[in-house]
Amino acid sequence: MNLGNNSRVLITGGAGLVGSHLVDACLERGAEVVVIDNFVTGTRTNLADNERLSVLDLDICDGIPSEQPALSEKFDAILHFACPASPVDFATIPLEILRVDSIGTLHALERAKTDRARFLVASTSEVYGDPLIHPQEESYWGNVNPIGVRSCYDEAKRFSEAATVAYARNEGVNAAIVRIFNTYGPRMRPDDGRVVPNFINQALANQPLTVHGDGSQTRSLCYIDDLVRGLMLLLESNEPGPINLGAEYELSVREMAEIIIRLTGSTSSIEFTDRPADDPERRRPDLTRAKELLGYEPHVNYEQGLKATIDYFATS
Repeated sequence: MNLGNNSRVLITGGAGLVGSHLVDACLERGAEVVVIDNFVTGTRTNLADNERLSVLDLDICDGIPSEQPALSEKFDAILHFACPASPVDFATIPLEILRVDSIGTLHALERAKTDRARFLVASTSEVYGDPLIHPQEESYWGNVNPIGVRSCYDEAKRFSEAATVAYARNEGVNAAIVRIFNTYGPRMRPDDGRVVPNFINQALANQPLTVHGDGSQTRSLCYIDDLVRGLMLLLESNEPGPINLGAEYELSVREMAEIIIRLTGSTSSIEFTDRPADDPERRRPDLTRAKELLGYEPHVNYEQGLKATIDYFATS
């Protein structure tokens, strides 16, 4: 499919980090966009005023009420991105996470079936757990603790993938699964609990940067603009996925802390703390499928992306 003038797009979780940038991308293509968000973690200020944008304060777990004027007409695409995704949320609102990626996913899939809409569901690198292969390719089934502190998110996303595949196979829904890796950028929550906002806020306040363990664990940081470009390529393709999207350059957590201290000009030191349970040792996507099937390639290097993110936090 190709988005453009007269296209209608529904985005659940559209007030969050990824969802709000997707809203911008769809509006730029001339589409009419409807956002459903209950604002548990999303923020209305992430969304600009636009005559082609409708924002509804609704919980996708309650369904998609067609009597709402903005929801009464057929959608060409439905993007299901509603789900708290922070380690802080895993501990405080696990039931909400489980509901939105089970009940919420089923509601979104039913509407996609009814409307014959292209359906894109946000999955995550967390489905690989603490991986035993490196880098992680889509054929890997993962190493997930189903009763660990992160299980509410890991298993909810795995259910969401299973539901999406079932609707594609049995109900003919034109669906795609994307597995998102370590995305960061402007509009991240300051209390997100993930390494980039934690380090940036600590550095801007000249407070010690708290590194879990010895900081040797690695992540591959993907700037939000690169991720959204990949998401739009997948949305407008006929590929079903799952497809990894992210960046391949791998940094240790300690290196990230040192880079952020340098970029902020901070006087912060580094303090080492205990590692949380089930914290993955290494995380990097194999992007072969994304490159071959979508022509995807990340362009923003980590220093450029971190500078832009630091500027956002410094002025917010």
